[in-house]
Amino acid sequence: MPNAAPARKEGDLIRQIALLSVAAFASSGAARITDPLLPQLADAFALSAGQAAYAVSGFALAYGLLQLLYGPLGDRFGKYRVISYAMLASMAGALGTAMAGNFSMLVAFRVLNGATAAAAIPLSMAWIADNVPYERRQPVLAYFLIGQIFGIISGQLFGGLFADLTGWRGAFWFMLCAFGVVGALLMLELKRSPRIDSAGDSPHTGLSFVQRFRAVLSTRWARIILVGVCFEGACVFGGLAYVPTYLHARFGISLTLAGGLMAVFGLGGLSYALFARHFVGTLGERGLAIAGGSSLGLAYLIFLGAPHWLWAAPGAFCAGIGYYMLHNTFQINATQMAPAHRGTAVALFAALFFFGQSGGVSLNALVIDHLGFTSAFAIPAVALPLIGAIFAVFLGRRTAQA
Repeated sequence: MPNAAPARKEGDLIRQIALLSVAAFASSGAARITDPLLPQLADAFALSAGQAAYAVSGFALAYGLLQLLYGPLGDRFGKYRVISYAMLASMAGALGTAMAGNFSMLVAFRVLNGATAAAAIPLSMAWIADNVPYERRQPVLAYFLIGQIFGIISGQLFGGLFADLTGWRGAFWFMLCAFGVVGALLMLELKRSPRIDSAGDSPHTGLSFVQRFRAVLSTRWARIILVGVCFEGACVFGGLAYVPTYLHARFGISLTLAGGLMAVFGLGGLSYALFARHFVGTLGERGLAIAGGSSLGLAYLIFLGAPHWLWAAPGAFCAGIGYYMLHNTFQINATQMAPAHRGTAVALFAALFFFGQSGGVSLNALVIDHLGFTSAFAIPAVALPLIGAIFAVFLGRRTAQA
């Protein structure tokens, strides 16, 4: 495996990765904060649950599309720099959403917020891959993702909390403040370390966007990973986006409690991140893919069969630890799809993931409106273990060929 660029001071590297983790917190928090708000948005704008979900799918679609821009931009102008400016720009989308006077305006600003928040996580992973050798990379990526995990926890929890205490607008005022703080911290780091992106310098700087994408897609392994992560995104979040609404409707619990229960998803992910080195050493990449897909399938079965709302907590935990087992295995392979064009490769990976997520949320909106929650949760309960098993087969073949 190709090594990362020349090592920088360990203390500087830790601080810089920590700041990227904070950016991941804001980005993932913005993505998930709308989930517990869907019933309130439906009431406020006289919509069905499926129609209100456009606030989720619009963000995800924009997030995915803009990866196609941010990847090449990060390769050309510096990944850390692009992330920093994008976090400041995310304040505009959060502000517009908080002040929206109708649902069309709200969706438009959610789309803008998704477009700007899109830079944080994939470019951060690519920057880490530029600066951390492959043999150390999976645990480091897992620790970086603690920020994303806490963003998911906070998004689910604060979304429900603000819905019950201040109304849905309060959630987006919170996100405005979060993006402002993160953007300011990243800009200060750019001033402190002007050569922060020097490790990502490449002889391919002058290549066009099309040439970069063609270089990534020319390899069969990259195509396998991209198709797999698209299906993963559709199945995982196409159902999870509706779990708070399902719990609220089935058990009559508050949106704060429903959001808090789904925040346990993040605790499952945190359990994986803290013990990633042990999981990787014990299970290996193939074992992680199988265990992750199986745990996700079990989570949806728990949601469907739960006799009481308390069962949602272990279901969310299974979903969280399973998701990070499976997704982190996809991610570590994505960082090596095309090392010479890593920003483009990882951003393309994220784009396909969010295209899948947006499509899954939109498809499940139709399924829920016409067939109900049982069908919407049964599909990922079956599909996710299959995705994990199939990816494990491909990993085994790749290892054998190597």
